[in-house]
Amino acid sequence: MDSMATGEQYLEGLYPEDEQLAHVLEGIRANGMPEISIAPGYGRLLTLLVRIIGAKRVMEIGALGGYSGICLARGLGDDGKLFSLELKQEYANLAHKHLSEAGLGSRVEYRVGEALDSLEQLESEGHKFDLFFIDADKGNYPNYLEWAIRLANPGALIVGDNLLMRGRAVNPSEQGNAVTKMRIFNERIASDPRLESVMLPAYDGLAIARVKPE
Repeated sequence: MDSMATGEQYLEGLYPEDEQLAHVLEGIRANGMPEISIAPGYGRLLTLLVRIIGAKRVMEIGALGGYSGICLARGLGDDGKLFSLELKQEYANLAHKHLSEAGLGSRVEYRVGEALDSLEQLESEGHKFDLFFIDADKGNYPNYLEWAIRLANPGALIVGDNLLMRGRAVNPSEQGNAVTKMRIFNERIASDPRLESVMLPAYDGLAIARVKPE
């Protein structure tokens, strides 16, 4: 085991198990869904980021079983709202069940279907957001980034998971669409003049970017 993984295990071991999130992981497993929720440390970071910036409107692209949704909703105040975009109805249903069991169901609204269609609809409805969490199909990450910038309030944060794609993004022999688009996303996070950013290499990589006020 490499030193980074050992460090992750050590630091995670300092925190008690989160029973609500453990329940979500059990539900994901029991329903045969991909076990690809955000790492626990980054989940805690999502809660902190929402809380630190006082976000009122938060968007996640990719609900899965509700793990990240709980982390995001925990940071919201009573007047805050999470909009969660999910392709599959059964995933959105399970995510909502888990958020409701955590006492957070009233803070989330699910939009089911292709995320790009939902984003266009949200724009037509006049929505703006304070924080975005991108954790969905990797081939559309550059598109999701552009939409996040379009729908961002000044100073909004954009967070993206799985930058490294379990090492595939740094392997030159990997040239599939998803890996190629993730590299484009990473490059734009680092260089887009509309953003100021940092990329964290722990777990599977996390981007945090702030949309500069115009």
